[in-house]
Amino acid sequence: MDQFLLIAFLFLIAGVVAVPIASKFKLGSVLGYLIAGMVLAPALAALNVDVVSLQHFAEFGVVMMLFLVGLELEPKLLWQMRSRLIGLGGLQVVLSSGLAMAAGMAFGLAWQTALAVGLILSLSSTAIVLQTLNERGLMKTDGGQSSFAVLLTQDIAVIPMLAFLPLLALPEFASLAGDAGAHGAEAAHGAPVHADGGHGDGDHGGALSLTAGLPPWGQALVTLGAIASVIVGGSFLTRPIFRFISMANLRELFTAAALMLVIGIALLMTLVGLSPALGTFLAGVVLANSEYRHELESDIDPFKGLLLGLFFMTVGALIDFDLLGAQLLPIIGMTLGLLALKAGVLYALAYIFGLKGADRPLLAVSLAQAGEFGFVLLSFAVLNNVLPQGLADMLLLVVALSMLMTPLMFILYDRVIAPRYIEEQSKEADEIDVEAPVIIAGHGRFGGIVNRVLRASGFETVVLDHSAAQLEMLRTFGVRAFYGDATRPDLLHAAGIERARMLVIAIDDRADTTELVRYMVEAHPRVHVIARARDRQHVYELYSAGCRDIIRDTFDSGVRTGRSALEALGMHPYEAELRCRDFVARDRHALAQLAEVYDADVPIHKNQAYVDRAKALNAESEAEMRGELRGYNSRTARGWAPPSSADVETEKAADAADRDAERAAGA
Repeated sequence: MDQFLLIAFLFLIAGVVAVPIASKFKLGSVLGYLIAGMVLAPALAALNVDVVSLQHFAEFGVVMMLFLVGLELEPKLLWQMRSRLIGLGGLQVVLSSGLAMAAGMAFGLAWQTALAVGLILSLSSTAIVLQTLNERGLMKTDGGQSSFAVLLTQDIAVIPMLAFLPLLALPEFASLAGDAGAHGAEAAHGAPVHADGGHGDGDHGGALSLTAGLPPWGQALVTLGAIASVIVGGSFLTRPIFRFISMANLRELFTAAALMLVIGIALLMTLVGLSPALGTFLAGVVLANSEYRHELESDIDPFKGLLLGLFFMTVGALIDFDLLGAQLLPIIGMTLGLLALKAGVLYALAYIFGLKGADRPLLAVSLAQAGEFGFVLLSFAVLNNVLPQGLADMLLLVVALSMLMTPLMFILYDRVIAPRYIEEQSKEADEIDVEAPVIIAGHGRFGGIVNRVLRASGFETVVLDHSAAQLEMLRTFGVRAFYGDATRPDLLHAAGIERARMLVIAIDDRADTTELVRYMVEAHPRVHVIARARDRQHVYELYSAGCRDIIRDTFDSGVRTGRSALEALGMHPYEAELRCRDFVARDRHALAQLAEVYDADVPIHKNQAYVDRAKALNAESEAEMRGELRGYNSRTARGWAPPSSADVETEKAADAADRDAERAAGA
């Protein structure tokens, strides 16, 4: 128990110290975990810790991660990805394997050995890539979605690889089977579940299996039955199970049930020889429309994060610096060669499959490394006399170093590659052959509504968006839109900004929105700009940049919710509407007042002038509105009647006059 607590404490303190430091320098949490593992390696060796077994346990974090990814995907979205799953993902595995095999044969390896090496190195790291893409907000981009499709295909490809690798065995490696078997048993010892569905031993001897001894057709039936049980159980059994659990009204039971669900599915997939990661992903897709989706996500996410952090630290701890020092040049050369080969294949496929701009290098950078499945497949290949132990040890280092290089490559992408593509994107933007009085930058959930309202009211628009997938979907429904980055002055010029009356900025990135507002105020001051703000602080940034027509994307829905709450509490709908209009007017006045004392270089809570004025305005507004509420209560006590149609029209005219006065004043 003492040693267990010491090891747990060492891993926790290493992660708690290293990750915030790495995040402070914008290196990402993955690199922080990897460095923490490298620092821990000597201490773990002194304590005789079986890092490989610990890593196999931590690989369950990948299983949980794919379950959470599945929860974000509806089946129809997965069906829409079929061309990338089959085409892009399948071609990546085939081409990467083939080129790596050719390189191995050029260096004197037998074709069987070279093919095995190519298959193993064609896989990428699901854990590192998805974690990094989510941290950097790149998961929703075309490059991020394509990376996910390729990773999913690779996970599926592990299953036939496990069946195919033993067929590549060479007799000359059989004499080393005893040593290799001992090494493989050490690698597999204590691993309850592998991310590929295997147990680390070559013949699976002693492992539980539902397909052992069955003929091929029987194995196929059992496997299909297991998949069907996951789909049927996810569709029909989870709701009654969670309703039953909710009767106890204990949060920890929901957490236990969520873990039971994921572990049970992973175990079932392992027993039929399939990947538990793919099984839980399928279950997540089935549950994507469930009312318990968010509950499951919140319960599983902390365990996923801790296990992935532990996995990354074990990768860093497994780097054999003695072997690396003895074979430095060959191992570094193999690592760089692998990164270059896979990046080249991925970039070419990105071009073929229509990815544009910075999404091409994003796909190449994301998946150029080898993956965590490589650790399992290398031990499996040694046990089955496919690879010699010496080569496998070197390849283990190549896998680990390529994974270590991935966060650095993402930093290179962010700071060097992506900015250049933004500058050169004019070569790839669509040719805009129409003009309209209104230009809309961004056609997501916010800009799309604006576009529909304007077009339904008879106003023509020019829509610009930099997501090829989004534009593809829009064109399916007959919406005319153009690909390109609306923050580029040349693209705005091509869209006719000199003759436009209005620019609606509905893009997601707050910094890009602010910069575009600043450019429009300086270069095209006569064009009316409506800008989407993400929050109150963003309003101040846009206000200081010169915009006076600012819409917070959640403010109006929040006000409408408040109005519904007032009505549900017994207030007359007309009175509730008046009070909400009064609140909006007061809030708009307060924003203008607070914008004068806002300082972007000082956090709001440390800006004393801002704090003092905010307190005074809030107290004043609440006192006035409560006074009006007392008047309303006295009216209702006397028997309040709804206003007449003439009163309503008078109120509407007064509101319109107020809005005209605000626009004239530049408010």
